Amino acid sequence: MKSRNRIPYLRAAVLALVSVAVGACSAAADVRPYLHLITMPPGFTISVFAEVPGARSLAVADELNAVFVGTRGDSVYAIVDADRDGTAERTLKVLSGLKVANGIAYGDGVLYVAEQHRVVGFEGRDLESLARARPTVLYDRLPDKRWHGWRYAALGPDGGLYVALGAPCNVCAPSGLEGSIVRFDTGGGEPQVFARGIRNSVGMDFHPKTGELFFTDNGADSMGDDVPPDELNHAPRAGLHFGFPYYGGGDAATDLMPGGGAPVPVTMPAVRFGAHVAALGAHFYRGDMFPPQYRGDAFVAQHGSWNRTIPDGYRIARVRFDESGGATWSPFAEGWLTRGQAWGRPVDVKEHWDGSLLISDDRAGVVYRIAHGM
Repeated sequence: MKSRNRIPYLRAAVLALVSVAVGACSAAADVRPYLHLITMPPGFTISVFAEVPGARSLAVADELNAVFVGTRGDSVYAIVDADRDGTAERTLKVLSGLKVANGIAYGDGVLYVAEQHRVVGFEGRDLESLARARPTVLYDRLPDKRWHGWRYAALGPDGGLYVALGAPCNVCAPSGLEGSIVRFDTGGGEPQVFARGIRNSVGMDFHPKTGELFFTDNGADSMGDDVPPDELNHAPRAGLHFGFPYYGGGDAATDLMPGGGAPVPVTMPAVRFGAHVAALGAHFYRGDMFPPQYRGDAFVAQHGSWNRTIPDGYRIARVRFDESGGATWSPFAEGWLTRGQAWGRPVDVKEHWDGSLLISDDRAGVVYRIAHGM
């Protein structure tokens, strides 16, 4: 990452790592008695990996023995597993003073943060130097609107940084960069629009074989209990349009649909989830810990509905692909919703260095670890 626009940066602590004190009644202590409610295929186990208040996006930094955790507040945390035994020794606040620090990605010694209004990078070859680093500004003119202002970021196989920018509304005509996924060169510069017609994507990954982008999108609210579907979309190339605001999700037309149909060619979703399940983080499994049939499958966190008569979601979904590229989904881990009440809400999914899955939960304030055969 080239040095550019280095500016002073405020820290709540004086450029130091701060251990997280969760309080006398920690979130993890509250959720451990409920873990037996999570149902998964035989051989899988779930445990609390670490406590992180408001845990959202995850970024694994293998060479640092750390996992970064973004939030919708002002802070980014690091979970440290120095002995790599699958149990975190400590959780540290590495950055603060940010504006909606949800979108994070890590690569080549740089922690990228997609804030509500800008994209910045922090260089550091260890946690201490990264926490002391001043941000390099890649771009500071993102749409600065709170509605769907929590970004999602991922580094692509082409070396670019991809950032999802939600539309600032339920259903409206986006302007500028709103309702798109944009690509940045990590040295900075103007963003390139990669995909349009996106209402609110908070999860993306690149297929491990093809390198093609897949991303989630949340359907519109207030169109009914069962309409429109949430989506997993496939963008094999730049320039495709995925339907919003003409469709609220899938082919469910909104009031903004012109009489003759959408004015642009629309790419329909690869997978249609249930309405309002809030499909967020997505990850293709690449590891060896899970049985071989899981390799190449996608895991999607369904955060859970808020405006549905009967709640739905609150699970991790498994998406399987056939030889022709068709995809179907089924529940993989569920039980955060019990008797109509949610005690946890999965947000993001990432693969740990040992092949286990890490799941963030912003309601419980924890990161879980799902392992197999242990």
